[in-house]
Amino acid sequence: MVTWISPTSWLSRENFPSANVLSFLDRIEKKLGWLAVPGLIRIVVVCNALVFFLMRVSPRFGSALDLDPAAVMRGEVWRLFTYIFIPQTTSWLWIVFFLLVFWNIGEMLEQAWGAFRLTLYYLLGMIGVTIAAFVFGVSFSSEMLYTSLFFAFARFYPDYTFYLFFILPVKVKWLAWIYAALLLVMIFASPMPMRMAIISAFANYLIFFLPGHIHDFRHRQEVVQRRQKFQKTAHPVVEPLHRCEVCQRTDDSDPHLNFRVSRDGHEYCTEHLPRNPAA
Repeated sequence: MVTWISPTSWLSRENFPSANVLSFLDRIEKKLGWLAVPGLIRIVVVCNALVFFLMRVSPRFGSALDLDPAAVMRGEVWRLFTYIFIPQTTSWLWIVFFLLVFWNIGEMLEQAWGAFRLTLYYLLGMIGVTIAAFVFGVSFSSEMLYTSLFFAFARFYPDYTFYLFFILPVKVKWLAWIYAALLLVMIFASPMPMRMAIISAFANYLIFFLPGHIHDFRHRQEVVQRRQKFQKTAHPVVEPLHRCEVCQRTDDSDPHLNFRVSRDGHEYCTEHLPRNPAA
């Protein structure tokens, strides 16, 4: 399935990480701002393209770069970083679209976030993937890194439009929800080591965005409660216009009833009207 990005999008402040997370990131940036890598995703994309060509020349080239815990323990420490340069496809057609899509995602995330936050987000993702490989024995390669970037992009730009097969417009938030549902199914259907590995691989997204999701959920609950309270006060029970003093039937319960007012001042249906009723 081929995807392409349309040029129409906007940034919603509602989708930023929570204020507490932003405040913490501000303090971190003041101390570690020098870690920022401007154009980080562009660099990763270009390296992916280079490795793709090298793997076409020598198919075994990628095996020297992947995240292999045993090889790392033998001293091949470059694998802790080089696995992010291994492309996720061997197809000439797919590699072009894949890299163009994530080039644009990286550009827009850096525009929304800044170089430092995007770099920190990516580094935390790499740490999570490394923990998944070394602790839980599950190698995700760079797949989860790209997935976490996609989810972050969907959080910032939920109404951005992707075109499937160049003709079918789909908002990125719906693609993200579908992918998230598949991940949840995978988590619940997998043994505990795989569950923990997936959670570890998405540690960057959870750190940056889980507080915002929790805040959104609580806010929606509060909105529902306020709406229900308003509806109760805004729509009081309407009393019927006529009610029989004897049987308590009303013009609402039986629209065909006729009512009369008796001399005693009370209202009765014609079935229970006292003798000599008032006209």
